[in-house]
Amino acid sequence: MVSSRTIKTEVLTLLRGQNLDSVTQALDHYPPKDVINVLFSAICREDPHIRWFAVSCMGRTVSRLADLEMEEARIVMRRFLWSLNDESGGIGWGAPESMAEVMCQHPGLAEEYVHMLISYMREDGEELYQDGNYLEHPLLQQGVLWGIARMSGCRPRLLIERGAGADIPAYLHAEDDTTRGLAVLAAGNLYLTATEGVLRTLVNDSASVTLYWEGTFQQTTVGTLAQAALERMADE
Repeated sequence: MVSSRTIKTEVLTLLRGQNLDSVTQALDHYPPKDVINVLFSAICREDPHIRWFAVSCMGRTVSRLADLEMEEARIVMRRFLWSLNDESGGIGWGAPESMAEVMCQHPGLAEEYVHMLISYMREDGEELYQDGNYLEHPLLQQGVLWGIARMSGCRPRLLIERGAGADIPAYLHAEDDTTRGLAVLAAGNLYLTATEGVLRTLVNDSASVTLYWEGTFQQTTVGTLAQAALERMADE
């Protein structure tokens, strides 16, 4: 029997690899629960390569777990949610991104938990209609918008059906460049034509952003993303 310490060392070594497909395929040889325990620590790492590869691998690994034991996968999703709760005493680094990646990989978990990811963009309403869990921390907002942008590419229908299109425009004015760029990406993927006016002004936004997307880090600008979003809408 392989010890948990050995598995942790091996998984972290794999996460340093350069090819995401090779990394995820190698992790498939481990029991999903063992991998998930390591990934929870890795999604909080300062090293962006390890952290983002861990997010991607979390998606595939939790999806594997769901196919074996759906309730165990739900426990993982609830662990993400708890980490973003003030009462947890933690910060929840990597949780919104990981939730989104899991939901891109597993349709059943997406149906069950997409409303929670959306809720992190929403303020609480009146007591009888509270559905918001708005996150104020700029880096957590960035994580939520990455998750929304990711899902706008893999499961746009779910976001549209649950009204996420109404929550995204506010982030087009975010002070954080990356958050603003991710909101632009989501607006384009969801064909939010009501945002065209703002997107036209953002075409001149030269702020540089580095986005992790499907295993690679891509350098771009908010303006370039805005132009691409407008072109996408025009081609609809």
